[in-house]
Amino acid sequence: MSKVMLITGASSGIGEATARKAAEQNYKLILTARREKVLQQMVSEFGDDNAIAIAADVTDFEALKKVVESGVNKFGRLDVAFANAGAGVSQPGTEQGDVKEWDDMINLNINALLYTAKLTLPYLRNSTGHFMMMGSAAGRNTIKGSIYGATKWFVHGFANNLAEEMKEWNGRCTTIAPGMVNTPFFDEPKTDKLDPDDVAEAVLYAASANPRNTVREIYLMPSY
Repeated sequence: MSKVMLITGASSGIGEATARKAAEQNYKLILTARREKVLQQMVSEFGDDNAIAIAADVTDFEALKKVVESGVNKFGRLDVAFANAGAGVSQPGTEQGDVKEWDDMINLNINALLYTAKLTLPYLRNSTGHFMMMGSAAGRNTIKGSIYGATKWFVHGFANNLAEEMKEWNGRCTTIAPGMVNTPFFDEPKTDKLDPDDVAEAVLYAASANPRNTVREIYLMPSY
């Protein structure tokens, strides 16, 4: 039986790369992001039997609830949830930071992650499944004045706590913590940094580990 994976932020970058690699490994996919046209193109490529796409703002709890319920209704189960969606800010630092950017980033990097966990855990419990979240090297290191980094510190702390909660029913929880990745997250290409495929490979590595093995964190950095 094919496993079912939910991916947030699936329309570009790491989310899209993960969807493609998961499709190669015969996962059924529940894809969400805000760009419906791109999502539907991905479904056309993977096939209606293998993927469903529901455009949504994942900071909207009710909209995300519809995504999860629609996907589970289609495929009958959920095995892996990858809370990938995230954002940074254009104005770094605290004193010079933009409060509106902080609000939007915190809603996406923290609240949407919590919503994704709350909504998927009942289904993951049924399948003894796996919750995965996008951390960052910025959540493991001190960066001068970085509010973005602080949101990723939250991710790593939450992941440790959630892993203990999920142990009650043998569920697995993994944080993916990459350094700089060449994605649309940045205005300029970062061709000397990690590729989205590198991160996607890490996601699938953790997801495919023997059930007795919880890969709690994968920390990956550019080699040069």
